[in-house]
Amino acid sequence: MTDDSPRGRRPRNPLVEAVLARDREAEGAARIAIRHGQVRLAYQPVVQAASAERTAFWEGFARVLDETGRVLPAADFLPAIAEDEDARRLDCMALDRGIAALVQVPALRLAVNLSARSIGYRPWRRVLERGLKRDATLGERLILEINEESAMQVPEIAGAFMTEMQAEGIAFALDDVGAGRTSLRHLAELPVDILKIDGRFTRDLDTRADAQAVVRAVAALARELDLFTVAEKVETARDAALLTEIGIDCLQGYFFAAPTLSPPWAEDATRAAG
Repeated sequence: MTDDSPRGRRPRNPLVEAVLARDREAEGAARIAIRHGQVRLAYQPVVQAASAERTAFWEGFARVLDETGRVLPAADFLPAIAEDEDARRLDCMALDRGIAALVQVPALRLAVNLSARSIGYRPWRRVLERGLKRDATLGERLILEINEESAMQVPEIAGAFMTEMQAEGIAFALDDVGAGRTSLRHLAELPVDILKIDGRFTRDLDTRADAQAVVRAVAALARELDLFTVAEKVETARDAALLTEIGIDCLQGYFFAAPTLSPPWAEDATRAAG
């Protein structure tokens, strides 16, 4: 029998209660914003390691905005919605915004993130199918990024979808490689085109032999499988130089540029309109 007396109840931790309340508030605000379509993409360049002034492609990150236009931190709500339909809706809107940018800018090559769960979500597939019909060049300029852990939960479904869409020219990037428990040999089971090395292995690389071993292993696997490599979250010149020396093809991170809601092509369009 439960003791509901003041003596039997555990005292509440005010800090824990405050954090839980904040998370509930953030989740609620995010769900409302997603259902009202308050989603934009923030764009970050992925540069060539051998020539950092040259952008290989851009990545579009979904940003959910509250009623004031403030960006809601994804970490405050994404884990709470990841399993349900609001996350699928977010993937739909991210892809829709990405396709709009590709149509607007014929020279643009853009990566858009999705969860493997969205592959079977009919509204998301309709957005993709409409985009491919809208622009004949779109497929060859679109990169779809799937998180390693997400993809390996349904490898047969993810692999079949990748093979189907590669026939349309779409490339696939496996995101956060090394972060999960998947061994590198299992990565060869997915027909991906790009391996993106998780940021936890790219920071302070010159002082961390374990991280260097992971990066070198991914680079070696990529060479064997003829895959492209990208190092995420590169934040210093030292790390950039060592990653280039190891043979990573492209680099991405705040050392080069932060994600922005106002990419160069949007600024050009604004100036032309003015």
